[in-house]
Amino acid sequence: MSKLSHVDDSGKANMVDVGSKADQKRVAKATGHITLKPETIQLIQDNSMKKGDVLTISEVAGIQGGKRTSELIPLCHPLQITKLDVKATIDNTGVRINSEARCVGKTGIEMEALTAVSVALLTVYDMCKAVDKEMNIDEITLIEKTKTDL
Repeated sequence: MSKLSHVDDSGKANMVDVGSKADQKRVAKATGHITLKPETIQLIQDNSMKKGDVLTISEVAGIQGGKRTSELIPLCHPLQITKLDVKATIDNTGVRINSEARCVGKTGIEMEALTAVSVALLTVYDMCKAVDKEMNIDEITLIEKTKTDL
């Protein structure tokens, strides 16, 4: 077996076998930001964007994205998510997205938290692209990851 647990002797990628691991309570929190022009921020605050309520739609999109992480990331295990919360807030330079994902399982849930943030930010971008050509998505970061024995 190769030193990398996700690559077998033939050099092919495989999902890591977590079958013998004990279930644990897993929590992950992530954040990210999209920088917007002041005019775009004002349109979002006024709920005047043509596509609708940017903050609410991005939150729902982030939840959907987080739930589909194993379909998007090839070697990611599908998880039984017990909580996925996505919050979009306006700040002085744009929109901040925060997520929290929870599960009880054998592997971490950080990819779901990060995917939720990423999809929510991409949704803000999509909804604002007609009025803002200078948007910048950055700071996508895992801010906490914990596991607790049951």
